[in-house]
Amino acid sequence: MQGRLSPPVDGKIQAFPRENWRSEFPVADSLDIRLMEWTLDHVGLHENPIMTEAGRKEVSALALKHTVGIPSLTGDFIMQAPFYKETGAKRKTLLQDLSSVVQACCDLEIGLLIFPLVDNGSIESDRDARNLQDGLADLDEHLSRGGMRIVFESDLPPQELSAFIGGLPGETYGINLDMGNSAALGYDIAEELAAFGDRIHNVHVKDRLLGGTTVPLGTGAAELSRVVQSLVHMGYAGNYIMQTARAADGDHARALASYKEMIAGWLAEGSSSLEK
Repeated sequence: MQGRLSPPVDGKIQAFPRENWRSEFPVADSLDIRLMEWTLDHVGLHENPIMTEAGRKEVSALALKHTVGIPSLTGDFIMQAPFYKETGAKRKTLLQDLSSVVQACCDLEIGLLIFPLVDNGSIESDRDARNLQDGLADLDEHLSRGGMRIVFESDLPPQELSAFIGGLPGETYGINLDMGNSAALGYDIAEELAAFGDRIHNVHVKDRLLGGTTVPLGTGAAELSRVVQSLVHMGYAGNYIMQTARAADGDHARALASYKEMIAGWLAEGSSSLEK
């Protein structure tokens, strides 16, 4: 996850690293981390490099130079200012922003837009759900034409999330599974996979305490090895994005290198048990 190789911005666990985004590419390269999920905040949205032609050229050049792909973007700007909870001119402006982001992703060949329906972006009523679906309807053709998919990260219980995603076309909409959020909410991976496993197109690797905050991998409530093995057995072949706890000692590169080894081990265990 972009930003995890930089000092926290304004004390936040996740934010666009405006002062350090360029330097993350060579550091990721040195750690043999080949994927970066871009982060996009509401504040400074149009100053983010992916939102300008010159910025996109620079991003593309750095990605090519350091062999770091950008297959996905996490849309924190949506969670911070959800259009489906607004009306009138403000709603229209937020929808225009979303359309601009989709176009920027198409230009950079970013195939997945992570759409967080959590925290301030949670669906809290049938009205929220209707407004969300109404607002997205105009994007369907744009997404399809650009070869993009919106994948929702949601705090809805498994069956409710299954019903929600079941009403949207699979070609352009799917699910982002966040291991830590599921653990914090007390959800079970078997129930989640049974409900919407075939719609998962991206995975955030994270550990959280039950009902609590993000903690280092292996110290929270997420049964990480079991989750990874369950995904392998299901046939999931997408990306695993490290949306992990920040390093308490400030050595973020060392922390990510360690987490990368842990995930590789769980994947190997899953593949090995599948062969037996």
